[in-house]
Amino acid sequence: MDRRSFFRQAGAAGAGAIAATTLAAPAIAQGNQTWRMVTTWPKNFPGMGVGAQRLADRITAASGGRLTIQVYSAGELVPGLQALDAVIDGNAEMSHGAAYYWQNKSTGLSFFTGVPYGMTSRELTGWVRYLGGQEIWDEIYDQFGVQGFLSGDTGTQAGGWFRNELTGVADIQGLRFRTPGLGGQVWQKLGASVTNLAAGEIFQALQSGTLDAAEFVGPYNDLALGFYQIAKNYYFPSFIEPGLATELVVDKAKYQALPADLQAIIKDVCQAEYDSVAADFAANDPRALQTLVNDHGVKVLQFPDEILEAGAVAAKEIFQGLLDSSDPLTKKTAESFVSAFNIVRQKTDGTDSLFVQAREKYFHL
Repeated sequence: MDRRSFFRQAGAAGAGAIAATTLAAPAIAQGNQTWRMVTTWPKNFPGMGVGAQRLADRITAASGGRLTIQVYSAGELVPGLQALDAVIDGNAEMSHGAAYYWQNKSTGLSFFTGVPYGMTSRELTGWVRYLGGQEIWDEIYDQFGVQGFLSGDTGTQAGGWFRNELTGVADIQGLRFRTPGLGGQVWQKLGASVTNLAAGEIFQALQSGTLDAAEFVGPYNDLALGFYQIAKNYYFPSFIEPGLATELVVDKAKYQALPADLQAIIKDVCQAEYDSVAADFAANDPRALQTLVNDHGVKVLQFPDEILEAGAVAAKEIFQGLLDSSDPLTKKTAESFVSAFNIVRQKTDGTDSLFVQAREKYFHL
């Protein structure tokens, strides 16, 4: 599916949904409830958008229709980057997005999406599920009356699309670059002018020249978004998003008012969907990259060592600032992350990466 037909179909579907359902009250009949999920993704968006719909369908099916989830893509009820506010304000019961989109509310939220030179997705789940991360995440979101769950895993992302090849840090100076979260702060330290845009807004900004470069996720999503039509230099891997997680956020009071089995369904479906999204990206990122290279002439490149090293220095500076933060909750989150990181990376560095190196060197079919 090309980019134009992808967004044309999404827009047509969205227009009808808006007319019929905008800010309609959730239906409650015979003990059954309908909840609204607003997302930051375009409709039918590969990986995350499809994952959000599948998550909603799973909750509806597992509950036998007692809790039906209606999904609204970005722009149908609210703009994509206002999804969390819709839940906080009571205009939706759920949102599906990425926690680092809301770092203006609490810097600590950035740790639950992707951290420069930080945890891979498997490491992140170890922290959140078993090393105290969920409890701190709950503490942050308690301030806003919501509850967060990991809901999807993209794996290590692509580094971004650039009009021109990068030879070193000098090429970054003044570069207008779309990238969010703590990673955006790293690129700012390297000299870029950074902004964050929702998925559906990036192509137009590249096309108009408002942006010089952009990163979103990786080949599976980026092919659908059409970035290859503007920029041909595609850099791998991302050093700012080594293991990005999406989130499902729910209105906490309404969640706690549900029967225990429905609470468990939401929690368990999120965990299952986290793994389903990971498998989706594992299967389809490589195939999408082949299409980008073979059919669209995209050039796959690696960042120069000078940029990688400068990015690591910048990331350490940002980390130190968070560890020294005057905000107790941000400091607590950073300390927990670092403590867990030093545990979980032992397996990655000492076992997983060594196996991958050996496989790459010695085993080919």
